[in-house]
Parts: sequence; structure tokens; C-alpha cells
Amino acid sequence: MRGTPPGILLIRSIRGRDWSFATYRYFVLFITFIAYACYHASRKPTSIVKSVLYPDPKRIPGQYPWPIGKFFIKENFVDNDISTLRYKGWAPFNEPDGPSKLGEIDVAFLACYSLGMFVAGHLGDRLDLRLFLANGMIGSGIFVGLFGMGYFWNVHAFWYFLVMQMAAGLFQATGWPSVVAVIGSWFGKRKRGLIMGIWNAHTSVGNITGSLLAASVLDYGWGWSFIVPGAFIIMGGIMVYLFLPAYPEDFGFTCLPGVASNLQETPNDEEAQITKGNVPQGETNVVSQHGMVRRRGVGLLEACLIPGVIPFALCLFFAKLVAYTFLYWLPFYLSQTGGIVGGILAGYISDKLGARATTAASFVYAAIPSMLLYRRFGNVSVNVNIVLMMITGLFINGPYALITTAVSADLGTHSSLRGDSRALATVTAIIDGTGSVGAALGPFLTGFLSTKGWDAVFVMLMIGALIAGLLLSGLVIAELSERTCNPMSQSSGQQSLGDHVTQPLLRDRR
Repeated sequence: MRGTPPGILLIRSIRGRDWSFATYRYFVLFITFIAYACYHASRKPTSIVKSVLYPDPKRIPGQYPWPIGKFFIKENFVDNDISTLRYKGWAPFNEPDGPSKLGEIDVAFLACYSLGMFVAGHLGDRLDLRLFLANGMIGSGIFVGLFGMGYFWNVHAFWYFLVMQMAAGLFQATGWPSVVAVIGSWFGKRKRGLIMGIWNAHTSVGNITGSLLAASVLDYGWGWSFIVPGAFIIMGGIMVYLFLPAYPEDFGFTCLPGVASNLQETPNDEEAQITKGNVPQGETNVVSQHGMVRRRGVGLLEACLIPGVIPFALCLFFAKLVAYTFLYWLPFYLSQTGGIVGGILAGYISDKLGARATTAASFVYAAIPSMLLYRRFGNVSVNVNIVLMMITGLFINGPYALITTAVSADLGTHSSLRGDSRALATVTAIIDGTGSVGAALGPFLTGFLSTKGWDAVFVMLMIGALIAGLLLSGLVIAELSERTCNPMSQSSGQQSLGDHVTQPLLRDRR
């Protein structure tokens, strides 16, 4: 039996009444935004500390990559042991094969993260998402902190750091399926693309926050650059445990996406009396429901058979391969800015057109000429380079953000799921887990192809974008056919991916 979060009980006792449905949804957006920003923040220390573990012999003393600049460098630490360590590195990473060891740690993290995603999604649809997410965040924080404790314990065994990263990758895998499942439970299809596109900014906020946290304490010892972000995500996990309302039915609401109905509030919800009937048509069905609705979680194979899951998962494999390879080269702030704008724009367009696959395919196809233009004219001037990078980043990140958010939520509430089946976390895990494999493969292929020239790398990226678009051809045709056959219904923006892909209809309940 799921219980009401302690923090919600405290707020109820102070206010003397419950929140409205709309207030709960705003609160869910806020809590899940902070939660996944914490996940991304805790992943940044490794990239910040690499230059300390294996100092670049060609780097000029006193110059540091963003965001490690003079703002974070304390003058009174110039002559201490930490400053000396900055140039000597940390065994075993300061040896000739240090970069290889750091690369192995990254690959191990991504491998465990990708594989763990499938398990996490399967468990997320069967366990209490609030407790599952909170435990995942706390576990991530513990192992991120233990990696940093290697500095204070004077650990120089490679296996120690490898195991810590692998364990952290497994716990990190709990995050994305859980937060998407929670959002999908509270929000119907209406404006889901735009809402989740804006909400997806937590990725960039977390990356920036994690970089700043890790860099700000680096002069006190690289171990602190792991411990502080680790403590940050642990505090986020405690917040999730105390406040996250994971399921609408636990608070008197039953949300069935795609079914039009008025709001029937719980008896003690005075604010809901004011907003009665304001739930947008075609978005949610909210009825009074005392007690909890038990829903059956689906298996991985059953989730894979949902129409649209495999094409989108394979599309994301190539989309993430391109995104993680290309965006890795961009200046940090440009990659984050382009990512935010691309995700919001793709979500907004897909809502207006009622066509997720068509939007995603259009973006990846547009990325091909944008990458070609960047390769051809990127060296003309700094301003041209910046403009072309932001445009390319927008088209590359748009479909990636759309598929991992709104599309995953749509497919997790597909009409083929009979009765009270639940597949939000499982579907999200299958799609993003497959994409994460591509994210790990992209930089590996780049390292090999770059020895033959950067033209070969760009050809790989453009071929990857082309394949990503072609994989969605069947869904695009279905959407266009549906739009042609039923233009009035499509203009309302309530359908996407065709009747056979993501339109969640209320079936006969048994």
C-alpha cells in the first residue's frame, strides 16, 4: 500500500484543506524538475576533475577550462599541496595510459546506465515511484561521494574507482523512467509536448549546476568535487521522499489521458470547487476516487510490442549518437542553450501538428544540411561559427528531447494497454536505454574516424541522422494518412502518431 508523502500531510494539516488538481500538477513539475536536475548535476564531477586526475602537459599554468576560472581559484592556495597535485595528477590516472583509464570509467558508467535503464523501467512500473526514485537518488549520491572519498582515503587502485562509477551508473538509471512516468500520470496529451519540452530544461540546469558545484570546491581537493554534488542529489532524494505526489489516484484523482471529462473533486478540496470544469477537454479524466487503484505493470516484451516503441527506440539510438557526438564539441553554454530551445520548439510544433513522428523526422532531416553548412562555413568567422553551431544544436537536440519526453509518455499510455496496465516507466526505459547505447557508441566511433579526417566524422553524423529519420517513415506515413483522412480531428491537435501509434483511448475496463 502506498502512503501519502509526509511533507504533503504536513502541508494539509497546516492549510486545513487539500490542494486542487492544478496545484498538484504544478508541484509535480517542480519536484521532478529539481529531482532530475540533481541527477545531471551529480554526473558532472568526472568531466570537471579529469584535468586534475590527468593534467594536460600542454596546458598553460593558471588557465582552466570553463567553468573553472579565476573566479573559483583561491589565491591563498597557490603554493599548497593541492596546487601541486593539480599538475602531478592522481595515480593511477596520471600514468601514460591515464586517458585510457578515464575512458574506461566513462564507458563502464554508460554501459551500466544503459543496461540498468531496462531493469529500472521494469521495476518502476511495479514499485512505488516515490520510494523508487528517492532510493535511486540517495544511492547515486552515496556512490558519487564514495568516488570522491578515494582522495581522502588515498586510494590509488583503479578497480575502486571503476566499481564506484559502475554502481553510480546503475542507480542513475532509476531517474529518467521514474520522472517521465510521474509526469505522464499527471498530464494528458494536450500540450504535453510543450510542457515537457520546457520541463526538459532540467537537463541543462543540472549540467550547469553540477559544473559550478564541482568547480567551486576543486581547490580544496578533487574529492570535494564529488562529495558536494553527491550530497546535493541525496538532499534531492530526501525532498522526493517527503513531497513527491507520484500518483493522482492516491490524492483523489484518476487520470486517464485522452478522455474528455469534467473535474469531480474530493469532498475536502475547497480550491477544486473554484476550478471545477476547468480541466481542458481531451486532456484528462479526473474523478473522485477514494483509496488506490492497482495497476498491472507490463513486461519488457509486452512493452516492446506496443506500436511505435521499437521505431522510436531505434531512432533515438541514432539521434543520441549524433547528439552526444556533435554537442560534445560545442562550447558548453551553446550546447545547453541550443538544447533548451530545440526541445521546447519540437514539443510545441508536435502539439500544434498533432504529429510527434513527423516533427521528430523533420528535425533530424533538417540537421543534415545544418551539419553540412557548419562543416563548410564554420571557419568563416567566429560569429558565423556560433550561429551555425546553435542552429545545428537545435535540430539535433529537438527530436532527442521530444522522443525521450512526450513520445515516451504517449506510448506508455497507449490504447493497446488493456485494463489497468501501466507501462510508462518501462516504455521510457526501453526508448532511452536504447538511445543511451548510441550515446556511448558515438564518441567511440568518433575517436576511430577522426584519425582519417573530420570529414569522415561528419559523414558518419549525417548518415546517422538520415537513418534516424528513415526509421520513423512508417509512423510519418500513418500520421499523414490519418491527417488526410480526418483533417477536422487532426486540427484539434488531439491525435498524434496515428490511431495505431499513440492515441490513448479509454477501452472497456474489465
